[in-house]
Amino acid sequence: MNDSLHSPKSIQVVGVASGCGAPDEGCEAGADALRAMRITARLRSRGFSARWADVIRPAARYRADTLKSVRRICTRLARRVERIVREGDLPVVVGGDHTSAIGTWKGVAHALEARGVVGLLWIDAHMDAHTPQTSESGMLHGMPVACLLGYGYPELTQIAGGARLEARCVCLYGVRSFESGEAAFLERLGVRVFFMDEIARRGISETLREALAVVSGASAGFGITLDLDAIDPIDAPGVGSPAPNGMRGAALMSALAEHAGHPNLVGVEIVEYNPSRDLQAATAGLAADALDAILTGQAPIDAAADRRPVALRDGGM
Repeated sequence: MNDSLHSPKSIQVVGVASGCGAPDEGCEAGADALRAMRITARLRSRGFSARWADVIRPAARYRADTLKSVRRICTRLARRVERIVREGDLPVVVGGDHTSAIGTWKGVAHALEARGVVGLLWIDAHMDAHTPQTSESGMLHGMPVACLLGYGYPELTQIAGGARLEARCVCLYGVRSFESGEAAFLERLGVRVFFMDEIARRGISETLREALAVVSGASAGFGITLDLDAIDPIDAPGVGSPAPNGMRGAALMSALAEHAGHPNLVGVEIVEYNPSRDLQAATAGLAADALDAILTGQAPIDAAADRRPVALRDGGM
């Protein structure tokens, strides 16, 4: 870890036990499973002051209406995260499906709006940038990027006073599964997207450094949201929507660790952990490793063994 890094912040971990925005609701169990792993104790052993806030859960009476359920969860989450930021602590959100990002980053943006724009590094196999007009499935976990940029259902875009992010300060990283409508939408807005073929060609270290340069210059700081399906299913089988030809877990952790403790980091989110699909807690371990890498600069022992460009299998994308 770089000796010049700022002193550790106090951390509040918020669990979001919701999978209602996705077709497989198994991610609903993700937050509780990661809490059982005592990730806050692990952070405290690294020198942080870390504690869990109450886990946010869907209200039973809204489960039949996905949009209402997601709106309510994200509204509560935005308020919780905003309060944590205003208290001067670092919010770490653990999901749950990726609709939680609507609440997480709207809450951060609203809390910091007097300081300016919040940047966001979105690490994900998918774009998650559909609007109701482009989505064939209508699944809300495919829409949070668009919502954060101000497009989509008003019930979601208006959360936290309509706080939004700016396209120039948002960067998608690790994308390899997407549809033409959302790709055209992001291109039109000018969002920088690092596809897996570029990462494979240039390497994780170089491309992640460039991606962080896009978001870390935002005037109010930046956040990182990690969908665990960005990692290849070989290493991370326990995710909501696995996609082949991803980054190896050790290589991603090593690259993230190179940028640990950034003074402008204002929040972290790890989502889409599905315990029912995990094998020997491999994916849960990667979630904990990711927090270590991002916050402390400690990567798994075997991370240094794979810094080479990712090799796409089966002929590539």
